[in-house]
Amino acid sequence: MGEASRRWRLVSGGFVLGSILLVLIVGFWNPGGAFAPEPWPTPTPTSWPRQRLPAPDYGMQAFLWWNWDIAERDLTLIEEAGFTWVKQNVVWRDLEGILEGHFDWPKSDYIVERAEAHGLNVLFRIDGLPLPDWTTPPDDPTLPVRPEDFAHFCGALAERYRGRVRAYQVWNEPNLAREWNDAVPNAAGYVQILRACYVAIKEADPDAIVISAGLAPTGTGPPGAIPDVQYLIEMYEAGALPYFDLLGLHAPGYRAPPELSPAEAAADTYYGGQRFFCFRHVEDMREIMVRYGDADKQVAILEMGWTTDPHNSAYTWFSVTEEEKADYLVRAFQFARQNWQPWIGPMFVLSLPDPAWLPEQEQYWWAIAEPGWPEANLRPAYYALRDMDK
Repeated sequence: MGEASRRWRLVSGGFVLGSILLVLIVGFWNPGGAFAPEPWPTPTPTSWPRQRLPAPDYGMQAFLWWNWDIAERDLTLIEEAGFTWVKQNVVWRDLEGILEGHFDWPKSDYIVERAEAHGLNVLFRIDGLPLPDWTTPPDDPTLPVRPEDFAHFCGALAERYRGRVRAYQVWNEPNLAREWNDAVPNAAGYVQILRACYVAIKEADPDAIVISAGLAPTGTGPPGAIPDVQYLIEMYEAGALPYFDLLGLHAPGYRAPPELSPAEAAADTYYGGQRFFCFRHVEDMREIMVRYGDADKQVAILEMGWTTDPHNSAYTWFSVTEEEKADYLVRAFQFARQNWQPWIGPMFVLSLPDPAWLPEQEQYWWAIAEPGWPEANLRPAYYALRDMDK
């Protein structure tokens, strides 16, 4: 286990003399008679570098893990579209599933190597669930994972890909119970995990960018979710500010065109009657950043898009046509470029699809291509994004 994660462990007193001498050597002795962990460093604007990224920058999510031929095809599509980032999920269990410290690197090595060959920046979304077999349940039942264990994995990734993986996203949609091991979401608990991983990543690769988890726009309350506005406020109140370089958000457009304001979405039931039912809900989240003195940071839109779903009742009410999807995605980038500089950072389109997706799955309808192999059956949105000004 890495040094960053060991700081989370409290060490009790009462050891024999040899143990005391060992602890004195490594600097953990508390003269009051107990042992305590070395305090967490509090990052400052100069303690680790924070990079300013193009506003906006252009990314796509892809699913490159299980088929290297598809990985090569989709990386080529991203490059040919003139995009500069690829986002790939990395599941902890897939790399370190059976035994602590024993990693299965070939798939992630290949993705990094081929992304480099295509001139693309890599964002790894680090997913903690399902847990590896070797982990133990967290002491805190409100957490899905022991922060020190997950930090050990985050640090191992950053150490292996030092200088090669540009950014890491820590977790995904923790304001939803389904992404929080079906427990009530807990912003203060997520900050514990974020802090642990931030320090572990930065100690392994100080130039790596750490992005907080993309939050799901929602107005639903506990137990199933916490509204993203409330959750972000609770993150800041729990001390999150020093422990991420870019704020991660999700920005589905729902039924609304990208220029529609949150006030307009809230005033019109056609668009859902809530401020979060529009792409520009990002501006509400940005206002919270400013309120908490975090205006200097940029925002990463980690998922953006419109769905054309005709099947799933939870999504059909806000589905659009494939042609509208193409038009809205281009206009979303244009709006960001014209109105959100300098604080907007990389924006990631959903998605080049997993080839196994079926029409019964809601993910199928957000994609900008048809799932499948070997042909790349591209939907209108891909061509529109490829051809737009950047």
